[in-house]
Amino acid sequence: MPDLNHGDDEAAVNALRSAVMRLSRRLKHQRVDESLSPTEMSVLGTLARCGTATPGELARKEHVQPPSMTRIVALLESKGLVKLEPHPEDRRQKVVTQTERAEAMLEESRRKRNAFLTSLVEGLGEEEWAALRTAAPVLEKLAHL
Repeated sequence: MPDLNHGDDEAAVNALRSAVMRLSRRLKHQRVDESLSPTEMSVLGTLARCGTATPGELARKEHVQPPSMTRIVALLESKGLVKLEPHPEDRRQKVVTQTERAEAMLEESRRKRNAFLTSLVEGLGEEEWAALRTAAPVLEKLAHL
């Protein structure tokens, strides 16, 4: 466990936070469709990972209020990126599913961002690249806690 009263651990946590935030901002600029907000892209990514979800489930996963998610889903639907269908068990609810157009756009976005990251890691030494390969699963775990 990190001891934030210990200088080395505190410095490591601070460096991790700063690096993740800067790298995230740089990746966000590697967008395929400039008309979509980062939040809209995040919702599409969540749907890609979980398949389908109700607007309420999406709101919880994206840490936004349900009325905000209702607006986001409506925008994505108007752009042809998601479709709303009746919930199979509760007809009062809707289920959100991404469209093939959204899947293609997300795939293109992943390719662009992966190419960007590849260009960055090409500048690393072998030991740095090995450390990053080892750290990747840990960072993935942190992202989903």
